[in-house]
Amino acid sequence: MEKRTGPHKKALQLAKFLRQEHPDYSYLKAVFSELRKVLDVPVTKVPQKLPYVPTESDLKKYYEAVWTTQNMQDMLIIKTLLYTGIRVSELIRLKIQEVDLNACQLKIISVTGKKDRKVPFPKSFRETLALHLSNANKNKQLNVFESSWKKPYSDRGIRRILEKYSKIAEMDQNISPHKLRHFLFTWLKKQNIEDALIQPYSGHETSQSLEIYSKLSLPKAQEVYDENIKNFPV
Repeated sequence: MEKRTGPHKKALQLAKFLRQEHPDYSYLKAVFSELRKVLDVPVTKVPQKLPYVPTESDLKKYYEAVWTTQNMQDMLIIKTLLYTGIRVSELIRLKIQEVDLNACQLKIISVTGKKDRKVPFPKSFRETLALHLSNANKNKQLNVFESSWKKPYSDRGIRRILEKYSKIAEMDQNISPHKLRHFLFTWLKKQNIEDALIQPYSGHETSQSLEIYSKLSLPKAQEVYDENIKNFPV
C-alpha cells in the first residue's frame, strides 16, 4: 500500500474546499458520512472488552479471607454489597430508617433526580443486620455503617476495605464494590432470571426496556430473588 498523507496535512487540504461552505459540526458530519459511502469505507466498531466478573470460586476464596479476620462490620459491609448489588455511593449514604427488616428491603434514595427504589436482601441476612442496627441505634448512629470515628465512610474508605481482603486472599484481580455488583447480577442471570425482574432493584434503565420494566412490580421481583438467593455461594 502506498504511503498515506498524514491526517493533519489531509485535513488542511480538504479545508481549502470546505471553508467556503462555512461548515458547522453537523454539516461536516453529514459530508464525511456521504464521503464514506462514496469511498465504500465500512463502519468498524472496536469490540468492547468484557468486564472482569469474579467466579464463584474466586468469591469463596475472597470471603474466606474476610471471615478469617472476624471483623464483623467489614463482613456486614461486604455482604450488603454482595446481596443487594447497591453502589458504594448508595451504601455510604444508607440511613438506619431506610432498612425495612420486616420486608427485607433497603430503600435507596436517589440524589440524581431518578426515582427512589427498593432493594431486597435475603431473609437469612435479616437477624445479623438487625443485631448490627440495634448496636448502631445504641451508638446514636444515623448511617447504617459508620467508622470508628462515628463518621460515615467515604467512597475511598469502602474501597480500601475491599482492597485489603483482595490482598489477604492473594486475588489475581482486586475485588471492588462494582465487581461484587457485577457478580450478583451475572449470578442472577445464570439462574435464568429475566432482565425485567432484575431491573426494578438494580437501578439500571435503558430506553429499550423502560416501557416493560415500568409495568413490573417489586413484589414479583423479590419473590424470584428470595427463591434463588438461597443458593448464593456466600
